[in-house]
Amino acid sequence: MRFNASAEPTSVEPGWIAKKVAAIDIDPGAHRVLRLAALVAAVCGGLYGYDTGIIAGALLSMTREFSLDHRMQEIVTASILAGAVIGALGTGWLSERIGRRRTVMVVTAMFVLGAIACFAAPTVGLLIAARCFLGFAVGGSTQVVPMYISELAPQDRRGNLVTMFNVAIGVGILLANIVGFAFQDIWSWRTMVVVAALPAAFVFVAMFFMPGSPRWTAENVGFDAALELLGRVRSSRRDIRREITEIHAVTGSADDSESGWRGIAQPWVRPALIAALGVAFFTQCGGLEMMIYYAPTFLLNVGFGPSSALLASLGVAIVYAVMTLLGCLFVDRIGRRRLMLIMIPGSVLSLIGLSAMFAMGASGGWQGWLTILFLLLFMMFNAGGIQVCGWLLGAEMFPLAMRGQATSLHAATLWGSNLIVTGTALSLVHAIGLGGTMVVYAGVNVLSFLFVLRFVPETAGTSLEDIETALRNGRFRPTRGHSAIDRAAA
Repeated sequence: MRFNASAEPTSVEPGWIAKKVAAIDIDPGAHRVLRLAALVAAVCGGLYGYDTGIIAGALLSMTREFSLDHRMQEIVTASILAGAVIGALGTGWLSERIGRRRTVMVVTAMFVLGAIACFAAPTVGLLIAARCFLGFAVGGSTQVVPMYISELAPQDRRGNLVTMFNVAIGVGILLANIVGFAFQDIWSWRTMVVVAALPAAFVFVAMFFMPGSPRWTAENVGFDAALELLGRVRSSRRDIRREITEIHAVTGSADDSESGWRGIAQPWVRPALIAALGVAFFTQCGGLEMMIYYAPTFLLNVGFGPSSALLASLGVAIVYAVMTLLGCLFVDRIGRRRLMLIMIPGSVLSLIGLSAMFAMGASGGWQGWLTILFLLLFMMFNAGGIQVCGWLLGAEMFPLAMRGQATSLHAATLWGSNLIVTGTALSLVHAIGLGGTMVVYAGVNVLSFLFVLRFVPETAGTSLEDIETALRNGRFRPTRGHSAIDRAAA
């Protein structure tokens, strides 16, 4: 439902807003509550990183236990991604129906059940089914968690807080690689998988005590309830008054034709769809996920030993975690668009170097070290650039009335692209070799640079409501210098 017409005016009256804001209680620890909510929710990113990244170390022992050929390795690896596409689409409706916070709780419960199901799977068929179910949680978390954090965050900290999700993904992948390397002779792959149930259970319990989304609450419960939530996560009445006025104005301007899936089809929303979904596609198809899942397999194929291959994979995870952390710290200062345009050329050059090394069959001596160097450089440029922005843009570009469904489509695009890459990577290597495969991904990165240059405007420093206003006014487009979004809000 919308606002309660009997209790709240249909238009914004400054005196009435000021009176409402003056009456609410402000939590003196508002910044701490906001940071804690973002941190707890971002643990879901860690679960995503761990549950998808653990396959790099576990796949070797899974292959031995189930006698998997390269095609079955692809299916086992990609099954979690197929589930993620479904989960991403399904949680959009759920997050609109029951709210962002409750949907996070549903997702974490599925993480617990999925990890246990993988642990208990007696056959490869049931393992694939269990990983597909676990994928529902993985995809669902990527739809709802960035959106939940972005709707809680103030505009000047939104990039920092939302990209905590990316940092947590990096930490999860790093932990998965540490487990895969250090415990390969101690833990079975089943133990490696099931330990993820513990942090998932923690998040499920912790979310009972976290605030809900004030924007979802304003649209579906009422204005007074949204004000109370803002009082828990904002320390300034002036900021609350400005923000609630913007939320009221934007929510009141939407009609039924702009809500849900019908709203996504509106022509004025199209620039945001093109920008966010395009970056989502290139985030996954640029080659990073392929490196995370298959780096040990690739290195084994060119002559590296098992321990060296797993150690290199651990290095990949460390670089990913460090670069996403740095991206989290600087994305609001540098800007989303500028960060991507700076980092993508480095990804292209690194992949070309890696292609040359693989084509030479480098596996030892200085050539082996150079192969690892190009691999880590690619991770540095990719993880610190487009990976930081991929989830963030989907969480901030879409209008409130259709945000749940639009973020579902965004997350499904991410996972669908990931599924394509993961499900074809080994077959592509078999067809054109590792060197040729790296050239293909270098070409994809060149296209991503051109796409960002042409279609992606700067959104740093603007409120979610300013972005929606820019879309409605036809000002959502890339410009030189300050973004058109900034000028539209001025």
